[in-house]
Amino acid sequence: MRIGEIAALVGVTPRAVRHYHHQGLLPEPVRRANGYRDYSVRDAVLLARIRRLTELGLGLEEVGDVLADDEGRELVEVLEELDDDLAVQQALLAERRARLSAVLEQARAGRLPAEGPVSPELAELLGGLAREAAGRPESASAAREREVLALLDTVVPPGERDRLLGVMRRMTEAPGAVERVYEVYGLLDALADVDADGDADGDGGGDGVARDPRIEKAARALADCIPDEVVAELAKNGAPAGEGGSTFMDAFFAEFPRAQAEAVRRALRLVAERAR
Repeated sequence: MRIGEIAALVGVTPRAVRHYHHQGLLPEPVRRANGYRDYSVRDAVLLARIRRLTELGLGLEEVGDVLADDEGRELVEVLEELDDDLAVQQALLAERRARLSAVLEQARAGRLPAEGPVSPELAELLGGLAREAAGRPESASAAREREVLALLDTVVPPGERDRLLGVMRRMTEAPGAVERVYEVYGLLDALADVDADGDADGDGGGDGVARDPRIEKAARALADCIPDEVVAELAKNGAPAGEGGSTFMDAFFAEFPRAQAEAVRRALRLVAERAR
């Protein structure tokens, strides 16, 4: 048989046969006088075995180990290891399908947030906020907060993420919380064009770093949005210092206009003082 014939018989491609030769899995057959390979039935039997082993999921190096062991001991070990790997993959696949099912359910019900897909817990929180905020004008500060929450939902370890979302849930469930939050959003949005040195028109006439009274007002309103219960929990788990000090926090504050960043920093310092 020529290479195309043995490939068609076994159900592989001629390219695969040449690759098996190159990897040392399939010995080179004798060649005819014209230089073409001449494959025997024994070659076809070996090629079929290679195909069956690869279809089980074995890599070519593992196939080589199996073929090199005449007593079959290596095959048992390799197949057991492969079975363990497949069990792990099956569990991971089941977990992924469960997550996908939750996201698909949100999408079909029209509850998938613009920042999605996110965890079901965060989707529930954002959905509740969206219902409470229905009819209000969109806020740039609200959109930024949702983006940060979606980021944290991805990068924070599950246990810490659950604690964070629990804190957020309690904050939003407090009486009048949504109204206060949107008041803060408005105060922060109003600072978008205010330079942090108090220069509102950008002409260089500021009268000192961050002296615009709106910055302090926004900071205190933001700090006041955090209930005492949450402050107590922050004290127990380590209150935020509000000064950055990490690559993430530096990048976080870099996203804000300077006046907004100053207001958020002041708010975090006020929360830290309450926590102490």
